[in-house]
Amino acid sequence: MAFNSALLLLLLALSLSGLHLSTSQVLQGKLSCLDCSADYDFSGIKVLVKCANVKKLGQGTTTKEGSFEVELPSTSTHETPSNCLAKLIGGTTQLYSTTKKMVSKIVKSHDSNSYTISTPLAFYTVRTNLKGIGESKTVDLPLPKEWGLAPSSYYVPFFPIIGIP
Repeated sequence: MAFNSALLLLLLALSLSGLHLSTSQVLQGKLSCLDCSADYDFSGIKVLVKCANVKKLGQGTTTKEGSFEVELPSTSTHETPSNCLAKLIGGTTQLYSTTKKMVSKIVKSHDSNSYTISTPLAFYTVRTNLKGIGESKTVDLPLPKEWGLAPSSYYVPFFPIIGIP
């Protein structure tokens, strides 16, 4: 009887201590802000995880320092996740990023049940910092305003072929 009470007390203590006896695999990562001050609060930014051949998604929220932890979605607890991606999906304020900086492949880390991101997930807080990254330039030909035409960049480029019968 004393043994059962001691075992029950041990299990109760373990459950209250926050120790998780789970075999699930976890993604651990950290976000970067490319134009923030050193004391920027990363709290509340969401990161989504999708693995191939798995219908459910994993989602995590960042801490004040920008780190996050997400349980990798899988069909069973013993299955190794394959072909997984992490994506920065947003926060409480508007974030700006390029496609390359908001998606990262997930790779196995040194710990056996832990995974990490292969490239940093990064963002800007101001859209003007994205200027020149992936933007296309338009060229407007100087057309007389008296003609009443829209700027030349509104038209599909058309080069007439003259002199061919």
